[in-house]
Amino acid sequence: MHVTPNSGEAIGAPPPDEAYANAPDLRCEMHQVLAVGAERDGRQAGPVTGPPADATAAERTWLLRRAALMDRMVLDDPGPGPVAAAAETAEQLVQHDRRHPDLVAGPYHPDAITLAPGHGLYVRQEYAAWTAAGRPGI
Repeated sequence: MHVTPNSGEAIGAPPPDEAYANAPDLRCEMHQVLAVGAERDGRQAGPVTGPPADATAAERTWLLRRAALMDRMVLDDPGPGPVAAAAETAEQLVQHDRRHPDLVAGPYHPDAITLAPGHGLYVRQEYAAWTAAGRPGI
């Protein structure tokens, strides 16, 4: 019988303080994520270097950073608004990773963590793996 892990312990997802230990402070990360989103949407001029060599990986990096930012914000304010926003951004990351499973950095794909509300464990797993890999795609 196949058992699907659904807790941080079962999947080895780090707790938030470990997953986000090397993350920029919330205000700085918020500004960076908003700037990348504005460049992505064409609302702001991009870097002089031009578009990234791998647009799919760059899109995933943006989705991951945005989902992690919202997850971190929920830790500070677990109200319904932040919780809903975190769930939405995590779902966008999950959808992207389902289409591009080769970009998943952690040991568990998003569908392996089925009962975790809002995919927070998956976001933490992926953010920790992304930072451990040297934050590729920035």
